[in-house]
Amino acid sequence: MLNRLIHDRNFAPADQVRILMIKACKNKEEITRVIEYLSEVGTKGLGFSLYSCNTLLIQLGKFEMVGAAQVVYKQMLSCGIKPSLLTFNTMINILCKKGEVQEAKLILSYMFQYELKPDVFTYTSFILGHCRNLNLDAAFEVFDRMVKEGCDPNSVTYSTLINGLCKEGRVDEALEMLEEMKKKCIDPSVYTYTIPISSLCATGRVKEAIELLASMRERGCRPNVQTYTALISGLSQVGKLEVAIGLYHKMLKDGLVPNTVTYNAMINELCSGGRLNAALDIFYWMEGHGGRLPNTETYNEMIKGFCMVKSMEKAMGLFNKMLKIGPSPTIVTYNILINGYLKQGNLNNALRLLDLMKANGCEPDECSLIYGLCLEGKADDAESLLEEMDKKGLVPDHVTYTSLIDGFVILGRLDHAFSLLGRMIDVGCKPNYRTFTVLVKGLQKECHLLAEKVAVQHEAAYSFSSEEKDLSIEMVCNLLVRMSEYGCEPTVDTYTTLVTGLCRENRNLEADHLFRSMEEKGLCPNVEICHSMLGAYCKILQVERALETFHLMIVKGFEPRLSNYRALICALCRASRVREAQALFESMLEKKWSSDEIVWTILVDGLLKEGEFNICTKFLHVMESNNCNLNQQTYVILSRELSKADKAIDTDQFADKLRAMTGQNGAASMLPAHSFQLSCIHKKKIYALILRMGRQSSDHDQTMVGSSIALLQERFRRLERARERREEQDLLKLFAQSHPKIIFPLFKPSEDELSLKLNSPSKLSDFGDIETGTLGTFRLTDGIIRSGSPNVENCEVDTTLHL
Repeated sequence: MLNRLIHDRNFAPADQVRILMIKACKNKEEITRVIEYLSEVGTKGLGFSLYSCNTLLIQLGKFEMVGAAQVVYKQMLSCGIKPSLLTFNTMINILCKKGEVQEAKLILSYMFQYELKPDVFTYTSFILGHCRNLNLDAAFEVFDRMVKEGCDPNSVTYSTLINGLCKEGRVDEALEMLEEMKKKCIDPSVYTYTIPISSLCATGRVKEAIELLASMRERGCRPNVQTYTALISGLSQVGKLEVAIGLYHKMLKDGLVPNTVTYNAMINELCSGGRLNAALDIFYWMEGHGGRLPNTETYNEMIKGFCMVKSMEKAMGLFNKMLKIGPSPTIVTYNILINGYLKQGNLNNALRLLDLMKANGCEPDECSLIYGLCLEGKADDAESLLEEMDKKGLVPDHVTYTSLIDGFVILGRLDHAFSLLGRMIDVGCKPNYRTFTVLVKGLQKECHLLAEKVAVQHEAAYSFSSEEKDLSIEMVCNLLVRMSEYGCEPTVDTYTTLVTGLCRENRNLEADHLFRSMEEKGLCPNVEICHSMLGAYCKILQVERALETFHLMIVKGFEPRLSNYRALICALCRASRVREAQALFESMLEKKWSSDEIVWTILVDGLLKEGEFNICTKFLHVMESNNCNLNQQTYVILSRELSKADKAIDTDQFADKLRAMTGQNGAASMLPAHSFQLSCIHKKKIYALILRMGRQSSDHDQTMVGSSIALLQERFRRLERARERREEQDLLKLFAQSHPKIIFPLFKPSEDELSLKLNSPSKLSDFGDIETGTLGTFRLTDGIIRSGSPNVENCEVDTTLHL
């Protein structure tokens, strides 16, 4: 048809046909063939219009064909087609999606030459580019500049920043941005909610994720498959598998069709919980409803489940099925099976799988076999695998090296173990605490053998106590000497690993010895060592050494953490040096921390936990005399913690505070509704209590006030316990499995384009490439861009840009 139109010189309808051809492309191969064909017909008089160029650029952007888009853009300019704002936005978006921010800035400079002004889509694309490059500071700079220029951010802008924050583990900041959106009356999309819900689940904060889901529903935003999948995985990981299954059933009830990722997540958690039969039910149902629905990850999860219960025959049965009918096994599949055989001590089958892996063209991962060979006492064979890794350009990690070092230690070849340590350091692989403990184990074994020989020569009995098995000071020093002998001169990193590891094990005396010897050798401790040693000195009440370390941190420019202040203040109080503790506390008040954070960390988690109730109250007075403003919730927390310890509160202080807050903000201000979610009946009772306290005259007996406060404390304790029980019951009631078996949808599940990855669908990295929304839709007529309806069907051409 297009050839006929061109032949008849009907270029306007020909252009429409060309646009339809471009839009119909479903993958890179199709769009490449269309471009080649259009280049041919272009020589017959059909030149590109702005309309068709923009459509082509958008399609190339969807398929992430950056190079092809740049060629089209340059050809467009060389043909004299004047680019529009949509043209520039499309190119900037394509580049930023790949993190090529500098190239995008070059496009922006051309935009200014055409006297076009960046809009919300332009700024949002740059924010996306910086987020892809993990440069959040630059992303927020663009955001601030955008607001200053009078350009209002939209839902996609916020979603992009929320995604970036979650990727870096800054979930609380992401939640703050979500609240900011709501305050500005910008409706979060389902993707905006799903990102932090996924992150909360990944970090074990499932309760908060469910609360966010409830908030999402209240705003009329329906969760999608990905939202449910993240929650199902998160609930399973915190031991609420039945609730997760119930949530799956609710998902079906809501008319949502689970995708492969949802079922993979359920199979994973069911296998982890030992419920292989239920996992198999899902697996067989997937096979019978679409054939191609179970993917490699599905098989991997089932194989891993069988390996966990040492059913290698069934695991190999699924593996053989993959070899025969697909999907093809991956390196993950082979590693699961190899590890399964190694755990059973079947090294021969593990080696056979390695050979099969090579024969099938799959690059083997030798790390697992190195560990298995070392356990079998075949450290030399394991080292030969290490040589193969070197030839392939693979860099073994610290786990692989440590396993190999341990293998030679087991064989009593300590010299070779130390030479491997040198090799490990030379290739830039940092030993960890486990590496050094393995070597110390070898040194201990060497000492015991020497002692046994001496005992035999002198016909005496030899024995050693269990205490000798630990890392003694002598053994640690021996380790450092031997490292020097083998050319591995101990560095600050070496001391950091040893000192922090010893402190974690509460081996504070050994850590102190290393710390002192480090200073004697002229090595400057780093911030990690200072933090660890300060805590260690405080634990063993070496207050002077703790103070010296604290001052050393200040001199070196290391910023003390709030936990450092807590440890030092508590240690000073335990040592009856309260005046010094108070002076340190007052100096701390001049720092950057919020007053509430100081109360929570120093007073509640520090002094109150150590039983220093009077000092806690005294320091609270110090804060108030320094005009430190505390949130009313902080007083409630203090009240609750004192109640837990069955201690009376300083009635004058808390009664005055409660009365003052009641007078200023009303009785409701004392109610931590957000934190405790009190019922209306409970609220009324607390209101009555607070008002009764507020009516107490200063002439009345303070015992009455004290008893009222004690009653308030007890009420809060009971309400909190009741709230926790109620939440658990509500959760079970809402999602709990009502069916003895897992049920399945009556229709064939479909693959969702926006899918999470298998093993941890709640991981933040799963959202790295999601479409967080649309930049907008434009209707183009006669080369003029006009803002159109977001309904793509009403537009002549789908020119939507995706983030």
